[in-house]
Amino acid sequence: MTKPCIICVAITGSLPTKANNPAVPITVSEQVESTHEAFEAGATIVHAHVRNDDETPSSDPEKFAALKDGIEKHCPGMIIQFSTGGRSGAGQTRGGMLLLRPDMASLSVGSNNFPTRVYENPPALVDWLASEMLLHEIKPEIEAFDLSHILKAKDMVDKGQLAGTPYIQFVMGVKNAMPVDRDVFDYYIHTVRRLFGEETPWCAAGIGANQLRLNEWAIAAGGHARTGLEDNVRLDRDRLAPSNAALVRRVVDICDSNNRPVARWQEARRILGLRLPEQTRKGQAA
Repeated sequence: MTKPCIICVAITGSLPTKANNPAVPITVSEQVESTHEAFEAGATIVHAHVRNDDETPSSDPEKFAALKDGIEKHCPGMIIQFSTGGRSGAGQTRGGMLLLRPDMASLSVGSNNFPTRVYENPPALVDWLASEMLLHEIKPEIEAFDLSHILKAKDMVDKGQLAGTPYIQFVMGVKNAMPVDRDVFDYYIHTVRRLFGEETPWCAAGIGANQLRLNEWAIAAGGHARTGLEDNVRLDRDRLAPSNAALVRRVVDICDSNNRPVARWQEARRILGLRLPEQTRKGQAA
């Protein structure tokens, strides 16, 4: 298989702290440095959260702006994807950073159980986040924690709430949500292809020890892969991951073993139908 594989690195998230792994980047400068290392290792999408100084999650648009500026400066061409996840804020604060016009943003289109609570994504909030992404020309990544979320994405496309073909990410291994199940994984792929077309790009993310397994499944099946310290802080049971870049390099090795080239940022943008970075467009117009 020669289809290029897009690697997304989820650098920080809302939960892992330096007590879990000292390599987790917390400050904006740490996140920019960690992203740069991951970019050089082969990642072309960065999934970004921001944190307060005490390591708690934040949805502060100023922090997102500083992070975006740093990544654009040090990782030219990399696809920047902001999280609108529910751990970082409540209600419309979850989308307060969308006016910054990142390339992409995560969009959870339905609720589900998490380890200790309900991950709430009320229909009105989902509709508002989708409308903000349309307004600011941001491509949503649909985070599918359940089969119904893929079907909901199709409904939103049909209603014009989502532009173009959505990029759907299967999230498996969250306690109390969808477990890691190969039959379910294969049916997810079947459902995406049935609803959106055979060539629709999709991605998979595994949580904790399941990260490696989902990387292997997705790459072998022709999908794209997510890795990073947000989802998993370890290389294996005995070793902490020394960096986000180390987890990216592991995905690159899986791509090599499956004869799949790692997508460069230009290829990743083409596959996902994303605009060129502003600095590139200015250079072409000059």
